[in-house]
Amino acid sequence: MNVQKVNYQKELEKLLKQLEGEGKVPDLLIHSCCAPCSSYVLEYLSEYFKITVFYYNPNIYPESEYTKRILEQQKLIRDMRFRYPVSFLAGKYDKEKFYKMAEGMEDLKEGGARCMKCYELRLSETARQAAAGGFDYFTTTLSISPLKNAQKLNEIGERLGREYGVEYLMSDFKKKNGYKRSIELSKEYGLYRQDYCGCEFSISEK
Repeated sequence: MNVQKVNYQKELEKLLKQLEGEGKVPDLLIHSCCAPCSSYVLEYLSEYFKITVFYYNPNIYPESEYTKRILEQQKLIRDMRFRYPVSFLAGKYDKEKFYKMAEGMEDLKEGGARCMKCYELRLSETARQAAAGGFDYFTTTLSISPLKNAQKLNEIGERLGREYGVEYLMSDFKKKNGYKRSIELSKEYGLYRQDYCGCEFSISEK
């Protein structure tokens, strides 16, 4: 049986048009993996939402890299200009939680089951925070990367949205030259662009 692929960008555009027509500016919690990936997403979605950037990435190794990325994220939010407010929320650096999740999957290739579990770990905490904070929607910047599986991310997000009772904002931010625009914005704002995904295992695969 053929499963019809969802065009997540078209679904997002449909929703944005609807929100504009209704004159609504909902609250959105965005999980961000790093400043460069968030740059285009913030430029795009801040036209429609009041955004809180949630930085929760217990996978990042070493701690100096984590600190560097979180500071870059805060700097970008300060430097960019937005139509609607964008604020920042730091998650806990739960590295033990990440290593416990990765147990037995250390040798798997990047993009496999370990990465899917890592997406779920970060999105689960984002959904929990969104529910606790009374947000209308939550989403992640992860789909901007050409190396990330947007379909899997959206499936995980939608499932967690149902579990926590918060709407997941479907997306595939690499579409409409989103990834290309993120590179342009990174240059414009002088952002540090890391050369590995973030975890200890992705460094060894680099």
